[in-house]
Amino acid sequence: MSTILRLNEVIVKTKLSRSTIYRFVNEGTFPKPISLGARAVGWSEQQINEWIEQKIQEANQGG
Repeated sequence: MSTILRLNEVIVKTKLSRSTIYRFVNEGTFPKPISLGARAVGWSEQQINEWIEQKIQEANQGG
């Protein structure tokens, strides 16, 4: 079972700004948020960890 991270936790974990996270979401290069209610969203911690691992692998491959 994956933990749900709120935006501030995603910012701390990825070191990205709020605007960059939402820009990447809109570009389709970052996991989409999950609706938690009328005005609340979160992200799957597992998906965020996988995104980070992918970025590390890309960096190690020079890409």
